[in-house]
Amino acid sequence: MGSRSEACARAEASIEDGTFLEDLARRVAIPTESQILSRRPELYRYVTDEIGPSFDRMGYTWRVFDNPVDERGPVLLAERQVDPSLPTALVYGHGDVVRGLEETWDEGLNPWNLTEDGDRVYGRGTVDNKGQHTVAMRAAQAVAEENGGEPRCNMKFIIETGEEQGSPGLQQVLHENREAFASDVFIGLDGPRMSFDRMDLTLGCRGGYRFDLVVDLDRSGGLHSGHWGGVLPDAGIILAHAISTLTTPQGRILVEDWLPKSVPDSVMEAAKALKVDHVEGMPEPDPEWGETSLSRAQKVFAWTSFIILAFKTGNPENPVNSVPSRAVATCQIRHTVDVPADVLMPALRRHLDERGFGGVQIVPTVEREQFAPSRTDPNDPWVRFVADSVERTTGTAPNVKPCSAGSNPSQMFIDELGTPVIWIPHSYSGCKQHGPNEHGLKSLFGEGLGVMAGVFWDLADRPAT
Repeated sequence: MGSRSEACARAEASIEDGTFLEDLARRVAIPTESQILSRRPELYRYVTDEIGPSFDRMGYTWRVFDNPVDERGPVLLAERQVDPSLPTALVYGHGDVVRGLEETWDEGLNPWNLTEDGDRVYGRGTVDNKGQHTVAMRAAQAVAEENGGEPRCNMKFIIETGEEQGSPGLQQVLHENREAFASDVFIGLDGPRMSFDRMDLTLGCRGGYRFDLVVDLDRSGGLHSGHWGGVLPDAGIILAHAISTLTTPQGRILVEDWLPKSVPDSVMEAAKALKVDHVEGMPEPDPEWGETSLSRAQKVFAWTSFIILAFKTGNPENPVNSVPSRAVATCQIRHTVDVPADVLMPALRRHLDERGFGGVQIVPTVEREQFAPSRTDPNDPWVRFVADSVERTTGTAPNVKPCSAGSNPSQMFIDELGTPVIWIPHSYSGCKQHGPNEHGLKSLFGEGLGVMAGVFWDLADRPAT
């Protein structure tokens, strides 16, 4: 029987001995682009030919759930039960990736070939998310090897293959198989951390709602601006004025029901205490933009934001002398659990109508499934337990982030399994996920391997709930 420190060291050693990168190279080589429906066979190949056999070697049993949504990828569940009196952890990863975009990568790099360059390891999925669930699997294996060949608590792993499309079908799989996925705590590995000198615990995500604002004056053909300018309504001007009522010139939201009525003190305090590194090449936040009474982190992790993603009127590529009869603005709201999604569009409709913009249409748009907002309380006992474990390994208390600025399927697990949700990311904000030259850092993977081994070791110190 080994020790906690030996388990952490064994996990970290998989970077130096090459076994971690060998696993990751095989996984990166499978082009699991879930945005391309013809890649569905690759999604199945990933779980049945790569991940499943890896769990076989770890002594786990595993099974695959077909997706109830047509043409979408499967969900794998692997598990190893040791003692019903011990807690059960459900560890999350996703095997799908965004488009490879091969032609946009730097010379000598390819999304489907793992390439080392100093501390960097390039390839699609190195951080989002194949590298991160490889960290979890290697750490779990190290703990078992130091513990006489078996885990120190009951372990379950879920590897889904649709996260980059909003996890279609996942909630139904969980709902129909609650007992199979039942657990005491959910631990996910995804996303970037905010600082190089401390780990993050992320406790959910903001929700995203995307919609178009449309002014369509229903005029056929172009009407000469010299003859009709100043005489006929201009759709672009109307829409610009409508949008101007939604925020102040400094971006502070004026639609009252889009804003939280209250935010728990534990959330505001956790957000205010976050340490965020500046990444070279990234802009500095403007303290005068948005809700100026809040810190940068509170604006991102505890408040609502409104963004205009695109605005089109007339023919921007080839302007002509014609009065625009149509204008469209594509907009997005990011919101926390403190603002229910079902109030957003009714509140906008009332706001526009009250200001004389009844002719502006609101058209919800869906470019992918939308994740609901989610949050585990920063004071939850499981959060404190995992934070203590991370600090025991690293010597530094982690950032406790009330929610992610991006999206993840946390609320599905909260709704269906009733588990607290904790994410421990092992990437950084300059990793270029979703773009060309995606890469992970061996140094962060190494630290993550030790941290996750420590967490999996310490879980035996908590009873099942």
